[in-house]
Amino acid sequence: MAAQSRYRQRADRRAQMIAEITNDLRRYSVAAQHVGHAFAGLHGLNATDLDALLAVTDAELVGDPITPGRLGERLDLSSGSVTALIDRLERAGHVRRDRDTADRRKVFLRYADQGAELARSFFDPLGRRTDQVMAGFSDEELAVVHRFMTDMVVSMGEHRDAVRAARGEPPKRAADTGAAGRPVG
Repeated sequence: MAAQSRYRQRADRRAQMIAEITNDLRRYSVAAQHVGHAFAGLHGLNATDLDALLAVTDAELVGDPITPGRLGERLDLSSGSVTALIDRLERAGHVRRDRDTADRRKVFLRYADQGAELARSFFDPLGRRTDQVMAGFSDEELAVVHRFMTDMVVSMGEHRDAVRAARGEPPKRAADTGAAGRPVG
């Protein structure tokens, strides 16, 4: 506990605010993980399944559907493991495979209607809460928050990559970013 109180004691207001924001980010992250785990538990998903669904969702949101290969890179899974993962999620109605109309050899992963409905029914109340919170901020404030969060996600991704490199993992290609270099995981 002494380390925690020492961590919170800062010399000036800016340092105190930075410490509080850092603590808020940690608490938000933990709460978001709990919500994700609750969704996964309700629908018989494991942590990797949930990570895969988030990757599919993130890719669709930026208009760049994810391929099985990119999913494997993002989740650090072998080709065989990705195939088993996708097969499992497809059987459960969470994802579907769509062939690229320009190149029939290429497959995109998309949220299936059944899986999207399960996610929507679970996460819509959270979406309404989020909307209520954001309604209390001006457009200019939201722009600052968005820039901050985007930069924090990039920073976290860079740190993750540094940790992977320190463990001797091979470098990942830019599979962890979406359109305009925005991180997607």
